[in-house]
Amino acid sequence: MAGTELTLEKLKEAVKGMAAAFRCITEYQPAGGAGDKVFPPTYEGGRYATEKRRLPAMADPVNCVLLDSVQSQANRMELALLDAWERQTKDNPFPLPVIVVDFKGNDMPKVLRITSLEAPHRIADALLRDSLLDGQPFRKSPLGKRLDEVDNRNATALFELCPTALIFGMWDSTGPKGGLGAKFQRAMVSEIIGVNAISGVKTSSRIDPAQIMLNAGPLFRKADGGWTLNQAEAIEKDGKLVLYKHKKGKDVLWDPTTDQDEVPDQGRPSTANHSNVTPSIDVRKDGNGNEDGFGGVTLEKAIQTTVLSLTALRRLRFPLNGTYNPAVDDAARTALAALGLCAATLAREQGCDLRSRCHLHAVSAYEWELLDKPGEKPQKFALTGKDAAKLFRDAVSEAKSAKLPWMDKELTLTPSPELVALVKKSQELAAATGGAEEGGD
Repeated sequence: MAGTELTLEKLKEAVKGMAAAFRCITEYQPAGGAGDKVFPPTYEGGRYATEKRRLPAMADPVNCVLLDSVQSQANRMELALLDAWERQTKDNPFPLPVIVVDFKGNDMPKVLRITSLEAPHRIADALLRDSLLDGQPFRKSPLGKRLDEVDNRNATALFELCPTALIFGMWDSTGPKGGLGAKFQRAMVSEIIGVNAISGVKTSSRIDPAQIMLNAGPLFRKADGGWTLNQAEAIEKDGKLVLYKHKKGKDVLWDPTTDQDEVPDQGRPSTANHSNVTPSIDVRKDGNGNEDGFGGVTLEKAIQTTVLSLTALRRLRFPLNGTYNPAVDDAARTALAALGLCAATLAREQGCDLRSRCHLHAVSAYEWELLDKPGEKPQKFALTGKDAAKLFRDAVSEAKSAKLPWMDKELTLTPSPELVALVKKSQELAAATGGAEEGGD
């Protein structure tokens, strides 16, 4: 790997100085090779996020598709940190503040253990808000109340309890101040795009080896939730029989006294995952009215761009006992910069398998650039996951030496009875409906 070693002294110098950002740009190809199809994430209407972009070395704007969003990238980096935190040992510590909501012991279909690295809104998430610390609602406990007063000029409590919120951003909209709650911009931004993207078509088919026919039903629901063809075993309601599947959360009834040629969808064998799926091509229209199959894309290349803004970190202040100290601010900002670099480096080293049929492989080395003095060529640094973790540990150690608070041990919250009941009921509904979110009429 090209580039020099990124030392703690160099990082401190960059944070204290006028450097704008660290940047890492990585080029990828599909794991199946150049020209292999990959599948981007879908949005409303099953569509891909496509747009034209101006890119270096390309004279005209080119068609690009979003392969992984800023929000998704942040989640992947947080999960990489979580993995490092869970794998830490006495000889290889990873001193990251983590808050856990543990649902163990509540007789639930699926036991949950959710951390502040997984909760969508980090420490400001409603799951933490509706949990208890020492029998008190978390946000009303002495520790949780400290979050009510945080802002850019008073970020010490977040630094102690959830520093990732200062890296990946947070809006405390679920807290006691509602929409007036503190907002922290993202200091770390990353996304992956596909360049010169051409959409393909989506096909589907399935051959049932038992050759079960579409109209072999109807399938009725039994009292135990299973299905049956025997009308005597079916649930009866208002003199009619209940078909196997719901429709928008409601039972669909079958009148056994009436001849019906067609089996309703809710009673077809396919509701129990039997029968063939007719081969088909799904053709839709793009934003310009052109037909497009939306069945994956082929690309010239994929590019991941990750930027850690040192400018954003310098906006943060960390008073101790109401007093500001430039040395303390610099130590906190350096620890946050090290945390961001560590998150991005660990996530890259975990590989780039984004979702089913979207596996990318890097064809360029992972290399960080420091955007320092305007007009000068960026300095390049090598950074492995092992080195990034050590850089993070050393930066945290110096922050502690500057008397900054830092929560080393896991903080475990207990979900409130109301939260347990809500989650438990949701799990039961998901089991009964196959996990599908029911919509309105």
